[in-house]
This record gives sequence, structure tokens and C-alpha cells, in this order.
Amino acid sequence: MTAPIDRADFVDLLERAAWASSDQDWEWFLKGLSPPVRRRIFEEFFHWQAHGGQAEPPGEWRVWFLRAGRGFGKTMAGAHWVLDRARETPGAQIALVGGSADEVRKVMIEGPGGLLAQARCEEPVLWNPTQGIVRFHSEAEAFVYSARAAEKLRGPEHHFAWCDELAKWKNQGDATWDNLQMGMRLGERPRLIVTTTPRTTALVRRVRALKGIVETTGRTADNIHSAEAFRDWAQETYGGTRLGRQELDGEMFEEVEAALWTRDTIEKARVAAPPALKRVVVGVDPPVSAQGDACGIVVCALGRDDVAYVVADCSVSGERPEGWARVVARAAEAWGADRVVAEKNQGGDMVESVMRSVEASLPVKLVHAKGSKAARAEPVAARFEAGRAKLAGRFPELEDEMAGLTYGGGYEGPGRSPDRADAMVWAMSELVRPRPEPRISRI
Repeated sequence: MTAPIDRADFVDLLERAAWASSDQDWEWFLKGLSPPVRRRIFEEFFHWQAHGGQAEPPGEWRVWFLRAGRGFGKTMAGAHWVLDRARETPGAQIALVGGSADEVRKVMIEGPGGLLAQARCEEPVLWNPTQGIVRFHSEAEAFVYSARAAEKLRGPEHHFAWCDELAKWKNQGDATWDNLQMGMRLGERPRLIVTTTPRTTALVRRVRALKGIVETTGRTADNIHSAEAFRDWAQETYGGTRLGRQELDGEMFEEVEAALWTRDTIEKARVAAPPALKRVVVGVDPPVSAQGDACGIVVCALGRDDVAYVVADCSVSGERPEGWARVVARAAEAWGADRVVAEKNQGGDMVESVMRSVEASLPVKLVHAKGSKAARAEPVAARFEAGRAKLAGRFPELEDEMAGLTYGGGYEGPGRSPDRADAMVWAMSELVRPRPEPRISRI
């Protein structure tokens, strides 16, 4: 068995290695070290290369909630946290809780980021699958529990716990969590880590609202040690979609009650590109003041299939009137818009004059808003639901605002006002409004 290396000496080694800027330099550095020291450096790889939310947060927290995208390294972070606790607390009793006992075994213990793979050579980890017990060098022990068998956690006491994929705990998930918490009473400072991809479940919301919780997040792209080809493929395929933002970027989506657009509706309405276009309109929701509030600028188009498409979100923040007016003019020119529809409630004729000051020929039409933004959006939301309106691409900020509008006239964020969504509604409403047919009168 290899004798442990003093921590100070190890840190000094890493500092000496910092200058190795090329593979050749690194290879030369490693050749000067004994095999045990080289092995220890690689075994400590996680602690000196941990990225983003993988690092244990400071403070006197009770629950560490690590929410991140797939491939971020959540499992490795959980495994190293447990190994550190077992190392510093001889004889510790640790709970390993997953969606099922099989998932605990395959992911948390035997997986490439699990306890067996991440343990140091001089601190062997012994795994007895028949008993469901992991034994550490320090005589600490970890026990396998399934979220499907809540009663198994009624009685056992633990110093620490690792809960994996909390968002997948079903049926007895709440009871499992409660029983686990009742048993977290050994030692001076019982703690647990939760590693999960984000899904909005009642249990996840409940845990995130607890006192004494600290949350870290991360994206798939943050893990520079994962395969670059996978990161590129995942971003190209799913980047910007709800699935990608949840599973890759680790975002948590709260479904708003009575939302005009649910997240599922938005995803079902998405297409890669629109067909040939026969009309284009730019919708504008001007800022309330000239001090740089957000200006919604969204381009919509009617396809040859008579479906209305969102084709661009050119919204800007922090611009004075002449600034956002130039953006409107550029969008209208780029897309060949035959109409720019702008709300005049806040600025009156100034809205039109400021846009014409940057482009005199801009085809501006001013509209007066009646009622709430959500009420105006209801007919457009119905078109999306019926498949007569779609998103030609990915518009994360616009989609978040759409998902925040509710039946009954409410808005539940993000931000103070759905400026992008309102601009989209103005453009869509103009597109689908019947246009008078030219008539020839007889004299």
C-alpha cells in the first residue's frame, strides 16, 4: 500500500507543474516523479481540476443541491464528496439513495464517475453487492437505498448522504426524503449532497425551498474534460430548445399555472425553418421611457402554407429611442417587411417620428393597446395551439416570456414586462388580419 503524500507537499508539486504549458513539458515533469507520486497526482485530478459547480461550496449548509446538465460531472462530484467525508470521518455511516437500488449500483458505485472508479489506490473501497454495503479504508460504510422503498430508511441513522437524480424519485419519493432526513442525526454536522438534472417536480421544488440549502449549477459545456465531439453535437442538436436548456444547461423550468403557452406547446410549435414567405411584419413594443428600458422587436412572417412564423427576435435593452429605432429599420430591411406595427400608448406620435427619423420610408403602422398584454395574446396563443402559428428556430428569451403569460391577464415573469412577447403578438395579429382586396368600380 502506498503511503499518503503530505498535503502541503502535494500542493507544492501542483504549483511546480503549473508552468507545464505543453504535453512535452508535462511529460518531462512527470518523468521526474516516482510512480506513487504520479499516481497520486492523477487520483487528485478532480480536486485541482474541478470546474464550476463541482467544487464543494463554503459555509455552514446542510444540503448541497447540485443541479446541472448531462455530462457535467455531477456523479463524479458526488462520489468525491462522499470519499472526502469517509476519509475525514472514520466509521461514518453514509446513505446512498437513488431512484432504484439498481441505479445506485450502476451509477453511484460501479459507474465511471462512481465510488469505485474515483477511490485512491492507497484507500481501497470494498463493495459487497449482496449486502448493499460499501466499505471504505477509514472503516466508514455506505448503504444502498432505493427511493421506491421508503420504509428501508425508517430507523437507520447517518452522518452523511448522497441523493442522486432527485427529479426521478417517484411514488414514494417524498416519504423517502422525509425518512432520510429523520435519520440524519449522527455527528456534529450531518450533511447531504443532491446531484440531479433539473426537472420541476413537487419534491424538487420542496427541497430547493428548504432552509440551510446551497445550490450550485452547471452546464454540459462546462466539463472541458468530456469529449469535445459530444459537446459540439449536443449543442448543435439541442442548444436553445427547452430540452437542451434543461438537460444540457441545467435550467429549471417552472410551469406557470394557467399559462397561455405551456412549454410543451412551445416545443411542438418549433420548426427548423419556415417555407417560402409571402408577407413579413415587424412588431415593436417601445420602451416605457427614454432611459433605456427593453424594446421588444420581433419579426413574424406568413408562409405560403398560411401558417404564421416567428422568424427573428431583434429585441434590445439599454438603447435610447434612436438606438432601438435603427434596430427596427435594419430588421425591416433585412427581412423585406411590408409593415412595422408599433404600440403607441407610451410614446404616441413620437414612436412613429423617431423611427421615420432613421428611415423615412419605413412602413409604420401605430396601434393603440386595449386591455392587458396577456389578453391581447390569447388569440395568438390559440393559433399556436391549433398549429397555425409556429417558431422558426429557437428564441429562449421570447419563449420564457410567452410561458409567463396567463389566462386572465396575468404575467409571471421573467422580468417586469413581456416586451418581446407583446411585440410578437402585434406582428402576428397584423399578419392574420384580413387584408382588403382591391376592387374595380364601374363608372
